[in-house]
Amino acid sequence: MNKQQLASTIWQSANQMRSKIEANEYKDYILGFMFYKYLSDREVSFLKGEKYSDEDIKKVTTNDEKLVKHISENIGYFIAYEDLFSTWLSKGDDFDVSDVRDALSNFDINIEPTYKKLFENIFKTLQSGLSKLGETSTKQTNSIKALLKLIKRIPMDGKQDYDVLGFIYEYLISMFAANAGKKAGEFYTPHEVSVLMSEIVANHLKDREHIKIYDPTSGSGSLLINIGASMAQYIEGENRIDYYAQELKENTYNLTRMNLVMRGINPANINVRNGDTLEDDWPFFETDENKDETYSLVKVDAVVSNPPYSQKWDPKNKEFDPRFKEFGVAPKAKADYAFLLHELYHLVDDGIMTIVLPHGVLFRGGEEETIRKTLIERNHIDAIIGLPANIFFGTGIPTIIMVLKKTRADSDVLIIDASKNFEKVGKNNKLRARDIREIVDTLKARKSVTKFSKLVTKEEIRENEYNLNIPRYVDSSDDEEPWDIHSIMFGGIPNMEIEGLHKYWDAFPGLREEIFSALSANYSRVIVDDVESLVSNSVSVSDYIAKYHYIFSGFGEHLKDCLIEDILDVNAQSLKEDICTDIFSRTSNIKLVDQYKAFQILSENWETITSDLEMIQGEGFDAIFQVDPNMAVKKKKEDEDEVTEVQEGWKGHILPFELVQEVFHCEQLSEIKSNENRLVEIDGYYTEILESLEEDELELQITNEDKNAFVGKEVKAYVVEALADVESPEINALKDYLKISSKKEKLAYIEERKVVDWNTMAANKDGTFGKPAVNARILQLQMDYEFPEESLEAKMKRAMLLMEEKSELKKVIKAQRIELEAATIETIKNLDEEDALRLLELKWIEPIVSGLGTLPDDVITALVSEVENLNSKYATTYSDIEVKKESAAGSLIQMIDGLSGSKDDLDGLAEFKKYMGVKNEKE
Repeated sequence: MNKQQLASTIWQSANQMRSKIEANEYKDYILGFMFYKYLSDREVSFLKGEKYSDEDIKKVTTNDEKLVKHISENIGYFIAYEDLFSTWLSKGDDFDVSDVRDALSNFDINIEPTYKKLFENIFKTLQSGLSKLGETSTKQTNSIKALLKLIKRIPMDGKQDYDVLGFIYEYLISMFAANAGKKAGEFYTPHEVSVLMSEIVANHLKDREHIKIYDPTSGSGSLLINIGASMAQYIEGENRIDYYAQELKENTYNLTRMNLVMRGINPANINVRNGDTLEDDWPFFETDENKDETYSLVKVDAVVSNPPYSQKWDPKNKEFDPRFKEFGVAPKAKADYAFLLHELYHLVDDGIMTIVLPHGVLFRGGEEETIRKTLIERNHIDAIIGLPANIFFGTGIPTIIMVLKKTRADSDVLIIDASKNFEKVGKNNKLRARDIREIVDTLKARKSVTKFSKLVTKEEIRENEYNLNIPRYVDSSDDEEPWDIHSIMFGGIPNMEIEGLHKYWDAFPGLREEIFSALSANYSRVIVDDVESLVSNSVSVSDYIAKYHYIFSGFGEHLKDCLIEDILDVNAQSLKEDICTDIFSRTSNIKLVDQYKAFQILSENWETITSDLEMIQGEGFDAIFQVDPNMAVKKKKEDEDEVTEVQEGWKGHILPFELVQEVFHCEQLSEIKSNENRLVEIDGYYTEILESLEEDELELQITNEDKNAFVGKEVKAYVVEALADVESPEINALKDYLKISSKKEKLAYIEERKVVDWNTMAANKDGTFGKPAVNARILQLQMDYEFPEESLEAKMKRAMLLMEEKSELKKVIKAQRIELEAATIETIKNLDEEDALRLLELKWIEPIVSGLGTLPDDVITALVSEVENLNSKYATTYSDIEVKKESAAGSLIQMIDGLSGSKDDLDGLAEFKKYMGVKNEKE
């Protein structure tokens, strides 16, 4: 399975295995064991590179001091054979939780001194938490064994595997965060926000050959890692990025270290500290004990952070701190600007920083206003990006990303309101690929976009008294819908509102005149009944679509040349940017087409392409012809420690079975789908019968306790009983036959009774017919009887026949699926190269091309909707409403006049008629 599938499978199992342990705690255990496996596998890989055999590795112990020194000097630590992850697995039933405790203790003893800062106490959280995995040593052992078996599936022994390991690590962190509530904010920044910040930073640093990056509240380290990934497309060569990370919480600090090390980053490039960012200025000093002697200010190219929002801190004596003295000290109750100023202090002159902050920093007064004013006057604030609410786990408060630079030539500030750019995923909002791209593009171009962004001058900010609240500068609210009083009274559509759709009239010349005709100088009406049909058949619309398809002609072939022809060498990351540039260039020549929607189509499909390319390039071209067991995670029972996986058929390693079936086995697939559609029809008929039953009929034993399904056995019994009294000459003759006991009499009876169609039954060897065959024939004849259509008997008979058909159909479909699966496996394994590449083209390229092909339809659909809304808006005039009111009132009065009652009742009705505008007859 690919890395996405493997990550999902591991998460499903781990989430069940954690049982009642909090997600925030359980993550430390599974991620800790993952990291230990990584270190173990890395040492084994190193030894094999030194020509050690498996037998040699078994002799690796702490007794060989020379070997211990050699290994630790090369990889930073030493693990004896008895403590290796693989050794734990090989012990089987002899494994015990004490093996883990001993190994983790030994690890700290055997760290090479140079690497102490990186590895010391890295397993402290795991070690102290082992007792939470079970009430007894046995339960702890069983829980750990289950975890080890789960983690052993993750490959960790090559460059390709770093990508898989890193992806799974990040995926698990994100899933634990989603389940950790408010505590998630302590260790996780949503991936999409992290990518946005990284893209902004990478664009600024793209021309540098070596960079230093820093996160003073590093959490799991994801922000730093994403910058590294974004910079990889610009920086060539290894070890060109120095990572600095500081984190206050020890367990989260350990996550940072693990995450950085597992990405294959050279330990010499990793600088980490477990400490209070605001209390002590770091980077850099060696240890807390010698910080005064070893402090040396380190300035970095970029800082990224998502610090805790409005955290309390101790500002005492901080007015002389060089980080704050030029700007002011943040208030005790809100440390947001303290984090910001710390980061700004550590930037090189041409450096950049992105920081997530609560909205309040834009407009709060007091000390924060003083700091904000100084930042603006010194031109440090480059941009402010308003994010959607509810985008972070554990908090729904609105947040921003503030982009700052140490030195800037410009004095303006770009303000972006991206608060409405998201999709809803579960309980949270999420930035889409298109949203990230649009924000980054707007930031690069530093352009004002209606209802999205504004380049604000320093003078305007001064006029607003340094208040940077986004709505003061960017109004992203929806325009109020206008209502024309003349149109409300007399009908017709105001020309001004029609002109509000000018972007469509510019794109489709003459279309406005085809849809509307003038009622007067200022008002028009729609002159067609079917707006959609007219628009679709309009010459200008047809020309628009034809132009779009002409501009995109050859695009599919271009993708094929880029992706398929150089499949083993293509760089997916850089190619995506090239293709995006091509798409944007093409769409720029077509009015109204949403280029960011086009980018979203590309991005969604590119994830599949990238994943496939990773496997093909990592495993070889033959990966295309591979099939894998389709494993499914089963629900864990309470008394089980492990989560069971069972095989449910097969699947293509790269090629989806259904795609192969559509191309090579379409007739078989069509027949199965036809049968499956019939199953859906049967369920529909079944439901109709159930819903047609009367209340008393539902109380019979034919339905279950919830009255929402039939009981098959009872339905059949009811039908058989109802049919028992059905008679016919043949039925009666067959019943008489069953009363005969001797063979001779039976044969004579068979010869005499021509009323019976004996050929419909299977005869015994002696020419007679057995009781089962005769009874089946009797039931068959009885089933031909037609009960009255709406009778319960008729309904139950239909229900029984449907249930029998459904049962048989399921058997047929199962057999068809097995046969088709076997044929598909053979097809994939025996594909020639040309067919294999054609299938990849269908999987990768066709969805992009067809998706882009729908964009003109989106424009046309939007236009039709706008016109129809305008037409219906003023279709009913005030006069029409009054006529309807009068008609309704007249009908009501007629009903009232037909009523009788006491004098009081009639007086009350008379008074009510007055309010309806009808005078009392006596008056």
